[in-house]
Amino acid sequence: MPLNVPNLLTWLRILAIPLLVTLYYVPAHWLSLHERNLAATILFAGAAITDWLDGYLARRLNQQSAFGAFLDPVADKLMVAVALMVLVELDRASAVIAAIIVGREIAISALREWMAKVGEAKSVAVNYLGKLKTASQMIAIPMLLYHEPLGAWFDPQRVGTWLIYLAAGLTLASMVYYLKLASPRAFREP
Repeated sequence: MPLNVPNLLTWLRILAIPLLVTLYYVPAHWLSLHERNLAATILFAGAAITDWLDGYLARRLNQQSAFGAFLDPVADKLMVAVALMVLVELDRASAVIAAIIVGREIAISALREWMAKVGEAKSVAVNYLGKLKTASQMIAIPMLLYHEPLGAWFDPQRVGTWLIYLAAGLTLASMVYYLKLASPRAFREP
């Protein structure tokens, strides 16, 4: 495992996962609900930024590695799955929406692994629909974590809820798209 800046950022994202959960289990006299929400929002937003930054730095510094290519999406999926579990526990997101998003991530990861084994990994490479789904998730989740209205005119919970429903719709659409791309290979003779 090459230890470089992009991989270090990915590891920091993974280490942030238990911290995100712990924020909501510390005693109430340590952190108010507002402070927990704010800290969780900042933590998740920081993780989302490092997701972009580690890829950028890996390309810019020519520090791309097979291990980094494996670990980066794992870190992303873990962070999103854990954040969704926290949001469901806090009753800020639907368990059905969380199951759709997490289930799709598991199914598509398995599909990509299988396609790589049969030598057709490029046919299920990340596309624009998947990137749009990720963007809506990465904006929705911090809004749902923050939860509290910002002034009289902006309700992060409402906007975050709309965006997480959009993310779930895009999740299903992108899953259908990837399954369609893989289906010719699935029905070929071994």
